[in-house]
Amino acid sequence: MVFLTVLEIVVLIAGLAFFLFWLGSLLTRIAENLEAAEESVRQIRGHAGDIVPGVEHINRTGKVVASALPLLYGFAERIVAGASTTPTRGPARPASGTRRSRLHETVGYRSR
Repeated sequence: MVFLTVLEIVVLIAGLAFFLFWLGSLLTRIAENLEAAEESVRQIRGHAGDIVPGVEHINRTGKVVASALPLLYGFAERIVAGASTTPTRGPARPASGTRRSRLHETVGYRSR
């Protein structure tokens, strides 16, 4: 009975040792991946540092445009309201009459 108890304890310790070894290898792999990710984050941060002033300028310009949109919308509403009351007319014709294009003849097109 003592022999079986000692054998069970040895098997339990060997199982725990294997589990700890496996867990250590997983944690080592995770640590290596985190180091690689940290390097990638440093590179991204360096690239983003060059872009930040331009993004701030774009944001300022976007705020100016966004603040002007209600005013532009009001102008557009007045233009549309004024345009709907004007009578419809045909397309504008030049005072000198229509001109004949020679480009059609160069490609073999003849108008009738």
